[in-house]
Amino acid sequence: MRYLTAGESHGPCLTAIIEGFPAKVPVSRENINGDLARRQWGYGRGGRMKIEKDQVEILSGIRHGQTLGSPITLQIANKDWKNWQEIMSPDKEAIPDGKKFTPIVNSKNDLAEDSGELPKEINKIVTKARPGHADLSGAFKYRHHEDMRNVLERASARETAARVAVGAVAKALLESMGINIFSQVVNIGGVDAHSLLNYHGQLKDYPADKKEELAHKINKSPVFCLDEQKTAAMMAAIDRAKQEGDSLGGIVEVVVLNVPPGLGSYVHWDRKLDAKIAYALAGIQGVKGVEFGLGFKGASLPGSQVHDQIYYSNSKGFFRETNGAGGIEGGMSNGEPIVVRAVMKPIPTLYKPLASVDIKSKEPSLASVERSDICAVPACSVVAEAVVAWEIAQALVEKFGGDSLAEIITNLTNYQNWLKEV
Repeated sequence: MRYLTAGESHGPCLTAIIEGFPAKVPVSRENINGDLARRQWGYGRGGRMKIEKDQVEILSGIRHGQTLGSPITLQIANKDWKNWQEIMSPDKEAIPDGKKFTPIVNSKNDLAEDSGELPKEINKIVTKARPGHADLSGAFKYRHHEDMRNVLERASARETAARVAVGAVAKALLESMGINIFSQVVNIGGVDAHSLLNYHGQLKDYPADKKEELAHKINKSPVFCLDEQKTAAMMAAIDRAKQEGDSLGGIVEVVVLNVPPGLGSYVHWDRKLDAKIAYALAGIQGVKGVEFGLGFKGASLPGSQVHDQIYYSNSKGFFRETNGAGGIEGGMSNGEPIVVRAVMKPIPTLYKPLASVDIKSKEPSLASVERSDICAVPACSVVAEAVVAWEIAQALVEKFGGDSLAEIITNLTNYQNWLKEV
């Protein structure tokens, strides 16, 4: 299985094409739109979320609520496109003869992040790179030094809406096979919340309705954090950053339950499940670090406190009482919950911009300002959930094969029955 996304932040739409997805998987437009809405929600989001109300259009590969096995095409319209048609037009003649866009001049009047209205600077080119963004490196790589908007439009995290839609399709496959996935925020701006790793035993043995209850509680939080007290502290930190013209990063956590052992492989580095998940998470805009289970904390502990001892009972089979490995050993799932976290840096667009240099004049300047969020960590948790879901779904199809859901379930069932006999 594979997928490709296309589209610019302020272009007409975002598009995703999924190839190799099994047939007969129930897929709901409502579930895809639900995840798109979760991505747009979250405390600390900027004015654009008042414009965009993402809805997926399914153009191919799904009929009467089921996948066909043929390529799936998903499209998400950018409602903001109507305000950008001239600036983002693919046609050279869209710019009137003799018209020149002037570089951005930052002013307080431009910073309308909460109004939902377009800031004035969208009508101008971008020549002052933002520290921490793709602007300058992208301008060097693709020779976009005349206008760095050519870089930032595709580098923007707006693209992740397409990956969330793809992830929702992958989650439909996981759910059909009894696998649950959810995410939460465990840190914003230094405010720490408990990892779900601490609830290892309870998580594994939760009945289905309790898992749904847990996910519902997380989604009720404005920052997608299970801890209500920490939710309030995180929101206060975001408020302070907003007042100071600053931005905040944090840590998101994804948990996958009921994953069969043996997904991934130890035989080659690029087939390891944790390698694939880390690669997918590091590909999310703003992510600068990934850890599994105890992660970096394991560096400070002796092996006797890190590794998960193995037990056996007739009722459970092989099992662990801890999950320091985060559900993956030797590049393969081990049957325990997969627990992975990703670090998101603060957003590079600051309403009190940092020092930069005008790429044309070479004069010192303040970095350009685009309409942006104060904190997008809650949204990042939804994107992380989506890309992890895709990697787990891909590993399932690789392990159990089949062109249709029924074939995959049959192969999985046979494997699970064999495991009981070991």
